[in-house]
Amino acid sequence: MKKDLTRQQYLDLYYYMRLNRAVEDTMVKLFRQNKIVGGLYSSLGQEAVSVGSAYALEKKDWLAPMIRNIGALLVKGVPPRDIFMQHMAKYDSPTKGKDGTSHFGDLDNLHIVSPISMLGDLIPVMAGVAIAGRYLGQKIVTMTWIGDGGSSTGVFHEGLNFAATQKAPFVLILENNLWAYSTPVRRQVPLENLADRAKAYGISSYIVDGNDVVAMYKTAQEAVDRARVGEGPILIEAKTFRRLGHAQHDPAEYVPKEMRAFWEARDPILLYEKFLMSEKLLDAKGKKEIEDKIDALLEKERDFAESSPLPPGEFAAQGVYCTGDDCHKIEPKWERDKREVIPPKSSVSAVWTVEGFGAGKGSSGRIAPIHFGDTAGAQEKAENEEKRAPKTPAKTVGKKSAKVASARAAEALRRRTQGRRR
Repeated sequence: MKKDLTRQQYLDLYYYMRLNRAVEDTMVKLFRQNKIVGGLYSSLGQEAVSVGSAYALEKKDWLAPMIRNIGALLVKGVPPRDIFMQHMAKYDSPTKGKDGTSHFGDLDNLHIVSPISMLGDLIPVMAGVAIAGRYLGQKIVTMTWIGDGGSSTGVFHEGLNFAATQKAPFVLILENNLWAYSTPVRRQVPLENLADRAKAYGISSYIVDGNDVVAMYKTAQEAVDRARVGEGPILIEAKTFRRLGHAQHDPAEYVPKEMRAFWEARDPILLYEKFLMSEKLLDAKGKKEIEDKIDALLEKERDFAESSPLPPGEFAAQGVYCTGDDCHKIEPKWERDKREVIPPKSSVSAVWTVEGFGAGKGSSGRIAPIHFGDTAGAQEKAENEEKRAPKTPAKTVGKKSAKVASARAAEALRRRTQGRRR
């Protein structure tokens, strides 16, 4: 770690990592009290990845978290009470008690897209959000996360390829936490570095120590800056470790004890705390003040969440499907003159032109419906039609001649039929 951030930035990263862990510790207690009705997925040991990467985004940028990215939500401005109530299925939660996990977002204010359970599906979604922002002139960057196991899904590759071809201002954080549920990375992928997968799509990638929050932030900041100026999507592989099981029901006994001990000694919060102390950025008094601030905040937020009512029974049939403006109304926020992207002022012609792609003719010899760059237009089509027209008029056949020809054809058919019967 190098001392080249402002003091406030250093302390912000520490605060959000500590808040991330404290929120999850509180939810573990609520889960054991049977107050959390859905699944609970820990990010113990991975806080630096979520906090460091999300801290690199600007307020106008968009993110889409996965189930272990609570730290990113906190950095973006989601209050802990919303996270508590969401998992407790309370009526005051973002989804009004209709989800018991982390499937919620904030499209209007915080620019957060809700998690999608199908791993990898957020990649094409966030590539699309990035392209839309560029079209509207917003100069935004989008970000989402994926695990090592999720990087083996088809949509990971399809989405990343799509983002690459469109040069979308999009940053993908690949959290290599060494286990896809109970399957180790070495049994999933014949690669030492999952960042190498970016090479297949011609995009840049980084490999970073996911337990070093400063390195995580600085790498993400560089990637975000590059994406914002048009260098296309960028992949960051964060090497880290999931210190608890897939969810509360999983004791993770499949993890070797030596591996667990190694990573526990590399706890991102303890490593960072040691760095801050050595650089005189934090002392015992400052640490105590941060701890007290977090404790007071979470006590207040937890009490609010526990006091929130459960949704009424009659609400079960409401809001199941989004039916339009009564659900939410989202309109494009133009930050450029619309006429810039509409012909004739747009820089792109309303004709798809592909230079050097042949004459643009189909197998029938006709002009293809797509107008290629080296294909002539209506003039050539007219000339081709004229060339295919018959040079001499067809001969007319009299009625008598037609009858004779018909009789001869019938006689020939009869003879062939009799031959088959013999």
